[in-house]
Amino acid sequence: MISLAGRDILHASGKFIFTGVGLGLLIGVTLSMAGIYRGMVDDADTLLDNSGADLWVVQQDTLGPYAESSSLYDDLYRGILTVPGVAQAANVTYLTMQVGEGAREHRAMVVGVVPGGPDAPGQPQYLVAGRHLTRGHYEAVADLMTGLRLGEQVRIRRNRYKVVGLTRRTVSSGGDPMVFIPLKDAQEAQFLKDNDAIIHQRRRTAANPALNRPGQPGTLEAVLASQTVNPSVNAVLVRLDPHADPDQVAGEIRRWKRLTVHTRAEMNEILQAKLIATSARQIFMFLVILSVVSAAIVAFIIYTLTLGKIREIAVLKLIGTRNRTIAGMIMQQAVGLGIIGFMVGKIAATLWAPIFPKYVLLLPGDAVRGFLIVVVICVLASLVAIRAALRVDPAEAIGG
Repeated sequence: MISLAGRDILHASGKFIFTGVGLGLLIGVTLSMAGIYRGMVDDADTLLDNSGADLWVVQQDTLGPYAESSSLYDDLYRGILTVPGVAQAANVTYLTMQVGEGAREHRAMVVGVVPGGPDAPGQPQYLVAGRHLTRGHYEAVADLMTGLRLGEQVRIRRNRYKVVGLTRRTVSSGGDPMVFIPLKDAQEAQFLKDNDAIIHQRRRTAANPALNRPGQPGTLEAVLASQTVNPSVNAVLVRLDPHADPDQVAGEIRRWKRLTVHTRAEMNEILQAKLIATSARQIFMFLVILSVVSAAIVAFIIYTLTLGKIREIAVLKLIGTRNRTIAGMIMQQAVGLGIIGFMVGKIAATLWAPIFPKYVLLLPGDAVRGFLIVVVICVLASLVAIRAALRVDPAEAIGG
């Protein structure tokens, strides 16, 4: 039985291999779609891991800095540090924008952090080259996906920043790479006004008699000075003591500071159920449709290959070959075709995954499930083909 299937494959080896490669590319696309879906979920988890926070303190009645706008005064972190159970608290800003210029322009999330060591919340994790931010201005740590290198200059709004460090897998929930800059620079970049707007604002302020009283020039100067400074941040990242209860500490901050606090579980729910839910469902629907189409094509290919050997099967029946032997030959060829297709698809998906602009996460468990599904589909398709083959009338097949 094995030699019969093998000899038939060797007889039409070119056709069999070509069909297996084509089937493999289709399976590879299906695996890649599953990897894109997994990658979107992993990006959200990675965003929370990279923040190094246990709690996210944001503007009251908001979902936080990743899902919607949040604005806090940058001195609130001092009061949060006094809450029992809080070990560290750090201001942070997030702004998705274009960085660089010309052909070197990239879409990135610019993160403003207080320069310091890697242990503080919000600091870039997984540093693979260079160092962390140590100066208060004009330094940057960038993710490798930006294509930036150590020592290069990157333009963010009006200023240029020297890349002093590189990180890996520091991305936003949408998969955009992160660029970390000092907090003061990030505050200026996020709320920066153009020169004309600044001039018009100063004129309107000077024209306000309540702010520009005769004999009191200090009032106008103080107001103008306050308009050039931005005291806002998007969130305060909180790291807790090892034995502190996140829910209890969050409740204390909500009660006494009148702010909204999200725990890790709540923030993960926000990202999964609200921020990336629509995109994830869309990718999942494409995956389901592609899987159904792939299954139909696999079944059609096996059925067509079997019908293409009707004359050979008729001859085998005329010389007394048992139906069980013929059925085994068809099933072995179908399973063999599925195994070749899956191997080609797995290799192809692994090779082209790094080329995708979105992160593609190929899990071993998905590969195992995909292999089992391919084998089951091949077996079911072969059963249909076997039923059709065994009904063949040798006289009519050869005579036709």
